[in-house]
Amino acid sequence: MPIAMVNARAVDGIQAPLVRIETHLANGLPGFQIVGLPEAAVRESRDRVRAAIQTSGFEFPRRRITVNLAPADLPKDGGRFDLGIALGILAASAQVPQSALDPREFLGELGLDGRLRAVGGTLPASLAARDSERQLVLGRDDGPEAALASGADVVIADHLLEVCAALNGKAQLPAAEPPGLQPVSAPDLADVRGQHQARRALEIAAAGGHHLLMIGPPGSGKSMLASRIPGILPPMTEAEALETAAIHSLRGSDHLHHNWRCRPFRSPHHTASGVALVGGGPNPRPGEISLAHNGVLFLDELTEFDRRVLDVLREPLETGVIHISRAARHAQYPARFQLVAAMNPCPQGFDCDLAERCQCSPEQRARHRRRLSAPLIDRIDLAVEVPRLPTTALQPVPGEDEASASVAERVRAAHERQRRRQEGRLNSQLSGRELEVHAPLEPGERVLLERAVDKFRLSARAYHRILRVARSIADLADSETIRADHLAEALGFRALDRWRID
Repeated sequence: MPIAMVNARAVDGIQAPLVRIETHLANGLPGFQIVGLPEAAVRESRDRVRAAIQTSGFEFPRRRITVNLAPADLPKDGGRFDLGIALGILAASAQVPQSALDPREFLGELGLDGRLRAVGGTLPASLAARDSERQLVLGRDDGPEAALASGADVVIADHLLEVCAALNGKAQLPAAEPPGLQPVSAPDLADVRGQHQARRALEIAAAGGHHLLMIGPPGSGKSMLASRIPGILPPMTEAEALETAAIHSLRGSDHLHHNWRCRPFRSPHHTASGVALVGGGPNPRPGEISLAHNGVLFLDELTEFDRRVLDVLREPLETGVIHISRAARHAQYPARFQLVAAMNPCPQGFDCDLAERCQCSPEQRARHRRRLSAPLIDRIDLAVEVPRLPTTALQPVPGEDEASASVAERVRAAHERQRRRQEGRLNSQLSGRELEVHAPLEPGERVLLERAVDKFRLSARAYHRILRVARSIADLADSETIRADHLAEALGFRALDRWRID
């Protein structure tokens, strides 16, 4: 038949839109043309496909070959369409049956000898093929990643010859196997000495998915505390794990090759650019905030980040998604992460202990704090001071330093209460209208909150964030209502607001 159709998948954010590879053989001078908005790597597939077909022992048609990648307005890049183009030519020249191509989708880059090479980013394609009830055929190295999608029909091959033998009914391709889970031991909270208020803030932040800022001099334990938050968070659901793994699939991250069910913990250096943090580039790719989706983004030395870089976090902190627009491309990536940050209280550093020893002038401290914009500060739910401890407080006290396992159990119970009450969402995701339903205040508590808002000159956004934190504290206490002590504790974690009126 002179026309053949092959199914493949492109990359568009974390989506994998269907691409129909249409191949037409016409009379005339021999030629090979690819249309449908292909980029350079796709156009170069002509030579790879021709060599792979010939070295595999098939006949390459000496006719005018036109390959159309539909839809024509969707950009296509990479070598992922090589296998589909080769099979389209073989089907159009009646060397493989078209009927065997229809229920399948194909991804793979071809070597000149016909071997299949990995293309990466196959998990979104596997999920899309599963939803379309088609089998996905790809190279062996891509198999473990694609097999993460439960219920997907994924088979693997090493060579073009193996794929063609299966299509002609002469052999069967083996099913892909997902990678084995490797146990990952998270750092334990029991290793942290003292810092009871900071430990409590960490537990509240984990219980409601709140953003946390720790303020203290170097060596007070801020980074040590932050690294322990993944150990007290509940494990991801399968849907959350697959969505997070799909993002890491686009970046070829090691997260897929270790325990992909663990919540990610990302800690970029303070020299990171805005593009590295939120994503972008000529062909948009996910950044650190998307790689931290459903996990934790830890920003150490927060005031050392460029202020313009930090301000790009404002939209995703509020919406949970990031929109990346370029002249020719647009992409949207999920970015519902939990921000945990740490900073020094003043530029002096080591001599500062949040008390009378600080030698910085008020102007120096104010300039240091102004490195954080007011809109960014407004989006942080809890701010806690982490002072330097005396040597006596660093000695272990039996029964005083609680282990992560017991804290994680309380956090898990609080998550379950929130998801039952709020249709699967955490307190940090509630809108203002939903707070009126799920976090109502009695008249006495409402007066207390209104006075605090007036004293600290808080915005409406900060008002709602205090309510969300108080709701999480009540959930940890297994209380149906928000009491005055819950609200007072939530107000106690507003160190940045106290700075504002100093």
